[in-house]
Amino acid sequence: MQKVCLFTGARPNFVKVAPIIRAIEQTEGISYQLVYAGREDDPTLESSLFDDLQIPRPDVFLGVECENLNELTGRVMSEFEQYLEQHPTDTVIVVDDLASTMAAAIVTKKRGLRLAHLVAGTRSFDIRMPKEINRLVIDGLSDLLFTAGVSSNSIATREGAEMHKIYMVGNILMDSLRFNHNRWHRPQCLEGIEDGQYLVFTINRKALLADIENLQKMLDSISDVVGDIPVIAPLRPSVNAQLSTLNSQLSIVPSLPYLEFGYLMSHAMGIITDSGNVAEEATFNHVPCITLNSYTEHIETVKQGTNELVGEDADRLREAMRRMIAGQWKSGNLPDRWDGRTAERIVQILLR
Repeated sequence: MQKVCLFTGARPNFVKVAPIIRAIEQTEGISYQLVYAGREDDPTLESSLFDDLQIPRPDVFLGVECENLNELTGRVMSEFEQYLEQHPTDTVIVVDDLASTMAAAIVTKKRGLRLAHLVAGTRSFDIRMPKEINRLVIDGLSDLLFTAGVSSNSIATREGAEMHKIYMVGNILMDSLRFNHNRWHRPQCLEGIEDGQYLVFTINRKALLADIENLQKMLDSISDVVGDIPVIAPLRPSVNAQLSTLNSQLSIVPSLPYLEFGYLMSHAMGIITDSGNVAEEATFNHVPCITLNSYTEHIETVKQGTNELVGEDADRLREAMRRMIAGQWKSGNLPDRWDGRTAERIVQILLR
């Protein structure tokens, strides 16, 4: 029996490991434990999350919570090492590019265990970003690099990863979207609004939020174009508080449960976001998407999907929104292996 540890460091990671949990539970010869770096009462993990994803709560909560990334890294390393000492493990799967993810990766390799990185090979090519350092370290240590597309494969190869370590398994987010396609719940915030007759706005990136003057310009661009079209903005409390002080036509609502957010996304006229995951979901749903960033970890969303990058430029945002509302957006196609079977491929690779 192969024993796998699924290590998660933040709420979005659970959406990505949920399909792997379901695939493992349907496969003989492999078992798992789900470990979360944070506290059991973490407020970002709403009570409905695990029911919505149809997975159990984590087997182990490491209980680490702190703002300083270096302190967080050290504490996660200490707690995760204790976990591995007490729980026999063959393979550790880490997700994405958090400081806690890097900490778990370092401990895994120091103990001589097999390390797999889910969503490997993503780069911003900006070494000033802490996450970029995390990505380089995790990919450099990993025995198995599970990538979402050809561009990520190429990055891993250029950086010296051996070909036998790289597996283009596809985008794990698509597994969750396919699984939950018929389970979405229409949120209360859409009462009185028809499907396809509203926009969605999400924002979370610290650099974007820190530049208040430019942020107001972008909000003004949205107001200039939308007219009477509702712009639904599900925001976490701290972002809500900040944007509430600015002038906008946003209909700000609290963060939505997973199944309600999925409905909101899949039935929108268009999406404005700074989130790579949201842009990936928009490509799957064939919904026009504007990303408030100059790069994307998954260029497939731009080259093949429905995503367009406008950076942090208010004028480019205004022009893109005009085309979006006028129905002049490009058509998108699903990139290779974004077919909802990524988790099955991963489990079979682990067994081989």
